[in-house]
Amino acid sequence: MEGLFTANNVWMMICTALVFFMHTGFAFLEIGLTRQKNTINILFKNIFIITVGLLLYYIAGFNLMYPGFAEGSAGFIDFAGFGIAAPENGMTPEYADGGYTWWTDFLFQGMFAATAATIVSGAVAERMKIGPFMIFTVIYVGLVYPIAGSWKWGGGFLDQMGFYDFAGSTLVHSVGGWAALMAVWLLGSRIGKFKDGKPQAIPGHSIPLATAGVLILWLGWFGFNGGSVLSADPELTSLTLVTTCLAAAAGGVVAALVSFIKYKNLDLTMFLNGILGGLVGITAGADVMTPESAIIIGAIAGALIVFAVAFVDAIKLDDPVGAIAVHLICGIWGTLAVGIFSTNPEHTFLIQLTGVACYAVFCLVCSFLIIFTLKKTVGIRVSEKEEIEGLDAHEHGMDAYPDFRLNEH
Repeated sequence: MEGLFTANNVWMMICTALVFFMHTGFAFLEIGLTRQKNTINILFKNIFIITVGLLLYYIAGFNLMYPGFAEGSAGFIDFAGFGIAAPENGMTPEYADGGYTWWTDFLFQGMFAATAATIVSGAVAERMKIGPFMIFTVIYVGLVYPIAGSWKWGGGFLDQMGFYDFAGSTLVHSVGGWAALMAVWLLGSRIGKFKDGKPQAIPGHSIPLATAGVLILWLGWFGFNGGSVLSADPELTSLTLVTTCLAAAAGGVVAALVSFIKYKNLDLTMFLNGILGGLVGITAGADVMTPESAIIIGAIAGALIVFAVAFVDAIKLDDPVGAIAVHLICGIWGTLAVGIFSTNPEHTFLIQLTGVACYAVFCLVCSFLIIFTLKKTVGIRVSEKEEIEGLDAHEHGMDAYPDFRLNEH
């Protein structure tokens, strides 16, 4: 028993490290798909999210998300106190059926918490003031995400209803996606994005970096989904990794194919976002899908990416990295797919739809209140001059790629 407990805990710690490494992937993807003059700004936001996110999760987030709802509680909000004091059995096989220790539990879940705000970071890139973004991150990661997470993963009302989200198509990706949608709408588009009502391409400065970012994210998903088994169970972890990878592959291939049919060119960025769409899509049900179902879910997610990106442009929303298409649209699809393809007959489409609707209302209302308040008080958008010259120079006084030749004597 002791050996199995140790093996389980080591697997969970490896998965924690893989999810942490995803922040490198997000950073590379976001800077790769945006312009050189805003690189420092994006990197600063990503580092801020993971550092402050972990501290907030320690202070209150973990106990907001896992409050141990009392018998008869409505299961909407509860709080188990500040800090992360371990229970008596927290380091023994009695805790979590011997899957991991209390400390590992905190760290693994803390990595997920930071991911939700990272999704927003990419969507608001190149035009949002750094101060208001930091305030938004503190409130959203510190309060909104843990409360939303408690409804399912903390044993709240949606969990009691039978809603299923294995690793966070809704709890992580859509929670970030709804906020991204609201932020993009309240911010407005970048200068030059729409000309005479038509969307214009604003190319990213490093597609190789974006490609590396996607491959790192795919690697990180081995921990994201593999760790969500919450033990090193041989059958479930291996099935989960197979379905995850097949969905990613199908998403990429179908996105590239549909994009080629629609636009007559082999668009690498669509290929990359298709992979991410497949990953987000399978995340809600990776442990309850057959490999065939995973391929179908990923393929549909890949097709959705192409049409969602076009739709976001058509309604005059400017999302530089495709975060809304990837995390929100594919997150919704993946959650609903559980109700269609799950091998567990207890998972129903109607309950999955109810869960999606609950998160949509909560996240849209919360993100609107936070961002609209910031807009009316301190302002959320940089000046036209700052946007044209770049946020790196104005917000940070730095250049991501200084030309050292100018400094040679």
